[in-house]
Amino acid sequence: MRKMGIWREYLIERLADKESAINYLQAILEDYQIFEDSTVVLRSLHTVVEAQGGVSELAKQTGMDPQVLSKGLSNEGTPLIDVLTVVLKALGYQLSIQPIDPENLNLDAYTDVLETQNISTQQ
Repeated sequence: MRKMGIWREYLIERLADKESAINYLQAILEDYQIFEDSTVVLRSLHTVVEAQGGVSELAKQTGMDPQVLSKGLSNEGTPLIDVLTVVLKALGYQLSIQPIDPENLNLDAYTDVLETQNISTQQ
């Protein structure tokens, strides 16, 4: 069991680097396109969030409630990625992970969408 702990520590350390996190998530999405296991995607995303400072840090960056983020990263109900993947496949598309230029990152636009869907973004 100790080996798993060592692997997780190593993975968290590696995924603290943004480029490594992007490559990791892209590989996870490619596997998802084949195996359609959303639990792996959610666990992997949660691992990246942890490596990048955790849910509380992400909540600060997005202005969202940490509980809302935690729930979104959980495996409750049908994960949004499953629904999105079905729709995209029907349209002939697939998901991919690419870096965003920090100067063009506008988190307010995304949190505004969540607010209009009655999802609390207040801390």
